Amino acid sequence: MRGKIVVVTGATAGIGRVACERLAAMGASLVLVARDRARAETLAAELMRAGSPHVGVHVADLSQLAEVRRVAVELAALPAIDVLLNNAGAIFNRRAQTADGFERTFALNHLAYFALTNLLRDRLKASASARVVNVASEAHRGAALAFDDLQTMRGYSGWLAYKRSKLCNILFTRALARRLAGSGITANALHPGFVATNFGNNNSGVFRFGLGVAKRFMAIPPADGAKTPVYLVSAPEVAALSGLYFDKCAVREPSAAAQDDESAERLWHESARMTGVG
Repeated sequence: MRGKIVVVTGATAGIGRVACERLAAMGASLVLVARDRARAETLAAELMRAGSPHVGVHVADLSQLAEVRRVAVELAALPAIDVLLNNAGAIFNRRAQTADGFERTFALNHLAYFALTNLLRDRLKASASARVVNVASEAHRGAALAFDDLQTMRGYSGWLAYKRSKLCNILFTRALARRLAGSGITANALHPGFVATNFGNNNSGVFRFGLGVAKRFMAIPPADGAKTPVYLVSAPEVAALSGLYFDKCAVREPSAAAQDDESAERLWHESARMTGVG
């Protein structure tokens, strides 16, 4: 990874942080996109000590389109982007809307991936061979998109909105890979595992308690959760693979809904209309 520039969203905690630590040890230059400047700068100093020749910090709330656009302009000043690791995400037990009027799970977990990636396509093309790596989840299984209710206004639950957003990640990856064919850029999605991180701790009450119990007894450590993202970012054997879904560093077939190319195209066009990007 020496000489490579890797942009990581959601970099300061969980699998994003561990992935950054491992990539720093490989000699990658890292660009962190995070909400908390102090935490990001503390991590940047640690990554420099771990072996990264350069670590940049950019602060943005990726649930807000204006912030996505602003940080994309900043990142476009990089000489190239060899890897974009879309990792930032969350689950929200209570429905709320962003300043743009989007349900916040859909906004952060899907629209941010879609908008940031498309805004950085020229920088990715400046690399000899670039990769887009999207952190999705096995939670996508059993989910289906309702195109007349992408904002989950009907029957909202945090888990339902999260499952749909992870399905969106895989459909977006498939549609993106088709558009990038022949460009030198690949796009793949992955399941990191059910990881014991601070994920979900932004919630309260029974939902947070139940998630905490599940993480205590069923979750894997962040060190294991970071294996597949780091593999897709760095492994030479996947350099030519695109449009696939990985679990435990191997290709895995996603759900039938996640392989529906008609839905992938419809989601792309709806996302482009919502964001004004793509």
